[in-house]
Amino acid sequence: MSKTETTAAASEESEAGTTPEAQETHEAPEAPEAPEAREARELGAAGSQLSTAPREESAVGGAGLGPIGWIRWFWRQLTSMRVALILLFLLSLAAIPGSLIPQNSVDELKVQTFQEKHETVTPIYDKLQLFDVYSSVWFSAIYLLLFISLIGCIVPRSWQFVGQLRGRPPAAPKRLNRLPAYTTWRTTAEPDEAREAALAMLKRRRFRAHTAGDAVAAEKGYLREAGNLLFHVALIVMLVAFATGQLFKSEGGKLILEGDGFSNTLTQYDDFKSGSMYDTDDLEPFSFSLDKFVGTFERNGPQVGTAREFEAHVSYTTEAGAGAKERKAVVEVNEPLEVKGSKVYLIGHGYAPVLTVRDGKGKVVFKGATPLLPIDNNITSTGAIKVMDGYRDSKGKKQQLGFNAFFVPTFAGKGNGNMFSQFPELDFPVLALTGYVGSLGVDSGLPQNVYQLDTSKMKQFKDADGNKLAQRLLPGETMKLPGGAGSVTFEKDIKEWATFQISQQPGNGLALTGAIGAVLGLVGSLFIQRRRIWVRAVRGADGVTVIEMAGLGRSESARLPEELGDLALTLNAEAPTAPAGSAKPAESAESPEPAEPAAPAPEEAPKAQDNTDVPDKTAAATTGEPVEGAEK
Repeated sequence: MSKTETTAAASEESEAGTTPEAQETHEAPEAPEAPEAREARELGAAGSQLSTAPREESAVGGAGLGPIGWIRWFWRQLTSMRVALILLFLLSLAAIPGSLIPQNSVDELKVQTFQEKHETVTPIYDKLQLFDVYSSVWFSAIYLLLFISLIGCIVPRSWQFVGQLRGRPPAAPKRLNRLPAYTTWRTTAEPDEAREAALAMLKRRRFRAHTAGDAVAAEKGYLREAGNLLFHVALIVMLVAFATGQLFKSEGGKLILEGDGFSNTLTQYDDFKSGSMYDTDDLEPFSFSLDKFVGTFERNGPQVGTAREFEAHVSYTTEAGAGAKERKAVVEVNEPLEVKGSKVYLIGHGYAPVLTVRDGKGKVVFKGATPLLPIDNNITSTGAIKVMDGYRDSKGKKQQLGFNAFFVPTFAGKGNGNMFSQFPELDFPVLALTGYVGSLGVDSGLPQNVYQLDTSKMKQFKDADGNKLAQRLLPGETMKLPGGAGSVTFEKDIKEWATFQISQQPGNGLALTGAIGAVLGLVGSLFIQRRRIWVRAVRGADGVTVIEMAGLGRSESARLPEELGDLALTLNAEAPTAPAGSAKPAESAESPEPAEPAAPAPEEAPKAQDNTDVPDKTAAATTGEPVEGAEK
């Protein structure tokens, strides 16, 4: 049957007074309408409220809307699902710069390095807030608009869905054969018996069913709309979780040498970031120390140098004070230590050579382990050793010393070329030092990178030949500074260090809940079909009961005709097909009303043909053609 016929039939039903909603929709001025609204207009009450999606309206005659009308129009546009999807897409696009450009909230040092290398684009990025994407005005605007849009769309749809759950499936349309899935047959059962059998059958199939007039109306698949609403509610939960995480989070880093410890106070962090609503007084009192770091690496095969063990053995306490009970734990990558709502992650590892610096008189002015930062997977490391206090030159003048350090745990390379490490473990450690004397610039009040040496106010040591002093040292060896300036000894003891990230993310659990809810809701909305089934049983003009069955879903699907055919076969077993020639005398008919659609006068009615079987359940239901022998 053509689409034109369906529309014409729907117009007749609307004019007959099917529902006020259908009439209102039919009489609306011409404007683009959503598929759900068009479906309701064409099918009347039978197709209405199959979805809770609001009907989208355009501003017809916008010049005469007035301020209130424009506000109402803007609100309807903002709370439409089309705008919500656009905003969700824009939010995804807006997050891209935050992944590609270094962020102040993550690593200020990387931002500073990026700005030094890209002086041309840095002012533009600053104005566009691209170094602080997630706290920028434009990102926040998209985020808030999406939040408002989802709430404004979901709240009315939820109330409408609750109303549908409390209501009953609508009565059968006037002409069931106009619906996309349809079948019919004549039966020897009485109309009441057929309707009772149909009602019991549909309830067994978990349909919500009731008898309305001469037909049974049933509906199934409410979980589709519930899944749709759950998906959008889950999006709101995820947005709330994101906002909670940004406002109340705290995150800090700490590098700890073997044997040293950390206490969860603000001054103990190497760097610390928190949300705008986080109060540093809320830091939970706990502490831990790094007992030892265990790292072993693959020595053979294609994965040589890959970590096999990467563990930090720690001792921690959850209370302040000397009497606190100490506990042992092992922190591994992706297996953090959880203490009082905080998670302690192991994120890095390296070496800290122990150096002893003496002045010209042999006095020790510095002794300790200095962490060096790895620059490759084999832990080739660089850093700086700074001697700020206690040193005097050969003339007794106070000076400061600085050394650029280059360390390899397993030396490779000879001669005057670059040195590098060929394995991450301490198989053949070598330390290269370049010494400077003068002012380190630490008294200027400006912050400095502890791993870099500012040599702008320093002079490099030179040997007896006038060459710049640089020397490679093995553990236990000493480098003499020229002119009786002192010495530097590379001790045999090489310590290891580990870096930890201590973070509080209060929105993580909420975000996980939202993600699970979104997946469940999406599965329900995609794989569950909401559909309606009607079964009409009336006595025909020849006195034989005529059964009509029809189905309607939100979208065209082959599953609906198949389901209707299966239901028809089941019902046919209880209301079997009438044999040929089973017409009753006209005067014995219980109802003078003809079956729908209207049949010709009894004297003109065609003879009943042999019809002992229900038609093929898929073909008959799809075509909408009645079974042979049924009233036409």
